[in-house]
This record gives sequence, structure tokens and C-alpha cells, in this order.
Amino acid sequence: MAFISFMKYYLFLHFAIFILFPNSSHAHDRLTHSKKHVALFIFGDSLFDVGNNNYINTTTTIRTQANFWPYGETFFNYPTGRFSNGRLIPDFIAEYAKLPLLRPYKQPGNNHQFSNGVNFASAGAGALVQTYQGLVIDLNMQLTYFKNVKKVLEQRMGETEAKKILSTAVYLFSIGSNDYIFPFVTNSSFFQFNSPEDYAKMVIGNITDVIKEIYKAGGRKFGFVSLGPLGCLPLVRALNPAGECGQEVTALVKLHNTAFSKVLKKLEIQLQGFKYSNFDFYNSATERIENPSKYGFKDGKSACCGSGPYRGVNSCGGKRGVKEYELCSNPNEYVFFDFGHPTEKAYEQLAQQMWSSTPSIVRPYNLEALFEQVS
Repeated sequence: MAFISFMKYYLFLHFAIFILFPNSSHAHDRLTHSKKHVALFIFGDSLFDVGNNNYINTTTTIRTQANFWPYGETFFNYPTGRFSNGRLIPDFIAEYAKLPLLRPYKQPGNNHQFSNGVNFASAGAGALVQTYQGLVIDLNMQLTYFKNVKKVLEQRMGETEAKKILSTAVYLFSIGSNDYIFPFVTNSSFFQFNSPEDYAKMVIGNITDVIKEIYKAGGRKFGFVSLGPLGCLPLVRALNPAGECGQEVTALVKLHNTAFSKVLKKLEIQLQGFKYSNFDFYNSATERIENPSKYGFKDGKSACCGSGPYRGVNSCGGKRGVKEYELCSNPNEYVFFDFGHPTEKAYEQLAQQMWSSTPSIVRPYNLEALFEQVS
């Protein structure tokens, strides 16, 4: 358990998240775009959060926000709340689907165009309520927000039109990573009283319950980001004397991914009309991290922004307890922007793979196929 002890200090400053970048060797040179209007509803953690956490209370000790410089420096030229130098996966997927940038649900204002969809994701969120409880918008609360949106659509457009929007929409998820980091961070007793297998069942069970609730509301098309090599984040390398990946977290990730893949196959049989896209982040990320030059990067292990070994200390922006940090001159040379999140360049490649890659990486459908299908 040595990994747990040295991981606590830096991880406790923060919440997990989680990255991964698919192999782009099969990406289409030119992406085709959705021809139909299909809404996109986004659930998850910091991989997908475009600013919801800007509008919730948090602390400086465990800061689940990215609303300060240099986040957002490249594309937006100001910090939006995205954990990167620019756009995230949902931004690119929306573009490919001919949708506008989807606003965070918590953003104030009454002019949300829910007919296009909306983003519920919250950095640090997990499938379990107790994961960073009080600091994030957990998956169950994101589901509650979705049900509120359903009511608004019905009031504005009538039940028939709202049903059409919800039944043809794509529901995109990135969730689970924080649930496996949280027990290490807090020295929780979860693993004392639950085997890794039982704990994974709880996490996956909560995700499954949310999927079924969305299905009851009319949802039929779902996209999922599997967990990636969380043990190989710059943060974890910085804590390991030899700069190696953390094996305990890696084992949990593999356990979760295998079990969740089986659950999705069962749901496809149990739920009539249920279609899904499941992206293999783990193997794609490992390939990219170990062979960065193959994908146009110079460094796959160190972060662009941070401090310490591999710039893996969670200090980017100087707002999380450690004020001193380093910032690279060209984020495009790096896979990671900070201790655990990719650069915009990596996000774009990731989104391209999710949209149009082959069954070797995304199965049984890619996102383009889901957007084109009529439920």
C-alpha cells in the first residue's frame, strides 16, 4: 500500500479525472458531419466539464475548478472552466454534429437552447454520491438536472416534439474515474469492507441506474468513455521515485472496464432500441503516452503546466496551494496540459477517434453512426 501513502498528499489537493487519448492511426482525414439535427446531452467529470463548476461552491484545498489562467489560453484566450488550454471533447463532437458549443447547465440565464442539448458534467464528479460530496455535481444530481430539462422541453415544445428530441438525442458519458481515486485520497474504508469487485459493482450499478432512467425518459443512443490509464498521469509519475505508473489504480481501472463492457452488452439485449458507443481509452492512451512522436507530440509523460517531476504537481495556475508553477511555450507538443488533463490538440484527436474510428477502438458503433441513426 505504499502507493496509497505517497499519493495522498498531492491527490488530496484535488479530484481525479481523466484522460486518455485514442490511437489516431485509423482516423479519417476529413470527418463527415451529421446531416440531421440531433441533440447532445453530456454527463460526466472534468474530461467533459465546460464550466459547471464555476457556479458551485468549492474550497481552495480541493479546488474542482479551472476558471483561472492559463486554462483556456489557446483557443478562448480566457479561462472558461475547462481543464485544458482550449476546447474539450464535447466541443469537438458538437462541431462534428453541426451543433453550437453546448453551454454548462449551471450557467445563469434563461436563454438555454435545450433543443440542441446541454452539458451537465462536473469536474471531480463520480457515479457515487460520496465521491467528493459537496464539492461537485455527482451523477445522480446530473440526472436530476436532465429531468428538469425534459420538463422544460415539454413545456416549451409540447410532449410530442420533446419526445422526438429526447429519443433521437445522443447521451455522452465520461464517469467513474474519480470513484476509484477518491478512496485513496481520503484514506477511506471502502476497500476494507468491500472487495475491488464489489466496489466496481457499486460504481457500475449507479451508472447503469442512470442509463435506465434516461432510457425511461426516451433516450436510446448512448456514448461512453471507458476509464484510461489513471495510474500513468503526470501526477502519479511525479509521486513515484522511478516515474512509473501506479499499479493499484491500474488494476482497478482494468477491472472496471472489463465489467462495464459486459454490462453494456447485457443492456443492449434487455433494453429494446438501446444502442451504444464504447470507446477504448485505456489501450489508446497507453499507446499515445508511450509513443508520442507517432501522433505529433514531443512529450507523452510530462505536463505542459505544473511543477515538480513531470510537471505533475497540481500547481498549474498557482491557485491550489502551490503558487509556483512552470508553463511550456507550446502546448501542442504535449499530450498533457496539466497533472491529469490533455491539451486541446490531444482532445481534438480523441474526439476524431470517437466520431469516426473503427470497431478496434470504438464499438459497436462510433458516434457518427449514432448521430446518423434514427431511433
